[in-house]
Order: sequence, then C-alpha cells, then structure tokens
Amino acid sequence: MKKLVLLGALALSVLSLPTFADEKPLKIGIEAAYPPFASKAPDGSIVGFDYDIGNALCEEMKVKCTWVEQEFDGLIPALKVRKIDAILSSMSITEDRKKSVDFTNKYYNTPARLVMKTGTAVSDSLAELKGKNIGVQRGSIHERFAREVLAPLGAEIKPYGSQNEIYLDVAAGRLDGTVADATLLDDGFLKTDAGKGFAFVGPAFTDVKYFGDGVGIAVRKGDALKDKINTAIAAIRENGKYKQIQDKYFAFDIYGK
Repeated sequence: MKKLVLLGALALSVLSLPTFADEKPLKIGIEAAYPPFASKAPDGSIVGFDYDIGNALCEEMKVKCTWVEQEFDGLIPALKVRKIDAILSSMSITEDRKKSVDFTNKYYNTPARLVMKTGTAVSDSLAELKGKNIGVQRGSIHERFAREVLAPLGAEIKPYGSQNEIYLDVAAGRLDGTVADATLLDDGFLKTDAGKGFAFVGPAFTDVKYFGDGVGIAVRKGDALKDKINTAIAAIRENGKYKQIQDKYFAFDIYGK
C-alpha cells in the first residue's frame, strides 16, 4: 500500500511539472530587415541581436519558439489577431503603443540620430532641415517624431516599408537623409560601402515622448507572458548570456542606464 501511495504521489508530481513539450510553440513576430538587430543571412536564415536575445529568452523559459516574419507596421495588428504571441523587433516602449499592447521591461536602449551627407551642418534648432527630404520607416517611432517635430520645421517626410529601402534612396540622392536608431544607422549604413560620404549630423534625439523608455517585447493586453519574459530577461542579464550576445554585436553596453 505504501508503494502504491508513493507511486501515486510521484505521478502527481510529474503531472504538476511544466509540460513544455506539449505546449504550443511561442510565436514571435520580427521584421528581418533591421541589421544588426535582425536581418537575413545568405542562406535565408534570420540573424541578429534581437533574434539571439529571443532564442536565449525562449531557452531560459524552456519553451519552443517559432519566428514569424512581418513588416514592422503589421506587427501589432498581427499580435492582436493572434497570428503571433509576442513582438521582439526593436520596438520602443511608448505611451501611444501601450494603449494597444503590454510591454515587458526594456532589453536595450539607444538614442535616435539623423544621417545626411558628411559636412552637412545641422544645429540643435534643426532649422537647416527646411525643404529636405527625410526618409523614415513607416509605423516606427521615428516616423511619428519626424512628422511632429521635423515636418513643422519644413522637412518633407517620406515613409518607407523598410530601412533598407531608405538606405538605397539616401545613397542614390533621392533622399537628403534619414532618422532612425543610432546603432542601426551606424552598423547598417555608415559602416557599409553605401554609407561612405554620409555621417551623423545634428543632436541625438532622446525625448521620452517619442522614443519611450527603451526597447521592450510587446504582448497582448493582460497576457501573463509578460511576467514570464521579464523573469527571463533578468535571468539572462544575471547569468551572463545577455552580455555574451551583446558583445557579439556591439563594443558598448547597449542595455543603457
């Protein structure tokens, strides 16, 4: 009888353990056109800081994750209709977006910058942008900033589906410049052959109204997944996995203050 009781207790304990293998995969939305955070390798696979961080978080949470590619401006709609369960695609935490989704704690924080031809003078007032064509990624915080801050100064704001398309038109002279994340611009454009002859100009942009409190992972409103991811973010920061991934892509602390 004691053996039967013991076996029954063991069975109950096993059943109470998380059965990750039986759970549905966690579907993570990403735009793979934002190097060094996410882009496509020659073999078609996704690579980048966001992708590696996401896989590390899934490993920490002991869940199977699948990646769903989506243009950036379609990520939140895809989350709402349950095509994906989370967005891990360099999405800044802003008050406007908080109306539609919940965010985890940040997993990095960098300023926005303006890139134009080397030698272009742009003061803190940004008055020199009058009449300039500035490319921004559609649906991004940079588009909102450009429309609300740069457009009233006389800049012509041109939205694009991806930052890579913007780079092509900047290099070809069809755009005078672009506003985007500073790290993205540095690694994805300025350090490339196409970016020769271009540089950061003007001030760094850090206004919380537009650029939020860093970059987080978006989940549906009220989803308990947020707390699980927050715990995983803290864990990879503590166990050194975060730094290992960071050092693969950046020579500085991208987490920020």
